[in-house]
Amino acid sequence: MAELRRMPTITVLSKPGCHLCEQAMLALRRLQEQLLFELQERDITTDDGLHRSYFERIPVICLDGEEVCDYFVDESTLRERLESRT
Repeated sequence: MAELRRMPTITVLSKPGCHLCEQAMLALRRLQEQLLFELQERDITTDDGLHRSYFERIPVICLDGEEVCDYFVDESTLRERLESRT
């Protein structure tokens, strides 16, 4: 019986009005057209702990809960990590 693999999830920790967050989401949507992954955005201003932790370090891009990059999407690293999961 073939093993079912869960689709990877990329979560972007962001906040409203953040132009770097908007750019990261655009880059990830483009990448999502080539590689299969679920894309989520999490507003740090709705969680006091996240807001304290990531106040000025956004966006933070996480792959299945693990931080991969911050401020900008490192597309080559992210692509490599995603492709290694298949």
